[in-house]
Amino acid sequence: MNARRLQPAPAEAGQVLDAALHLLDRQVLDRDSVPVTTVDDLEITDVPVDRPLDPDASAPVITAILTGPVLATRIFGGRPPASRMARIPWRLVHWIDTTVQVGVFQDELEATWTERWVRDRIIRRIPGGSHDPG
Repeated sequence: MNARRLQPAPAEAGQVLDAALHLLDRQVLDRDSVPVTTVDDLEITDVPVDRPLDPDASAPVITAILTGPVLATRIFGGRPPASRMARIPWRLVHWIDTTVQVGVFQDELEATWTERWVRDRIIRRIPGGSHDPG
């Protein structure tokens, strides 16, 4: 029986992550630990489409977290259009643990524009809607 040996982990600068285990579906928190969104997909560099990976090529690098309306695509299949996905640049990621924390406030992120729009255009028009419930 010919046993196949595992290759050692690549010696890359930075942290090596298993995207499915450490990133996808994780909650994203802002600098005050306020929930912002979840990680729905990742934007990465140097990955050929519809071709096998070259084993001698350098490891892909994450450039952004993508978030958006993915519920229907998870149920029915397919992918949401790229124009519907909000992009959080990877340089804003401050910490990765059971959550992904970014180093900016949620109002500075494109990913929360729909919540801000609903808050400003609908909730604030409801009597008492502009008051903090706490």
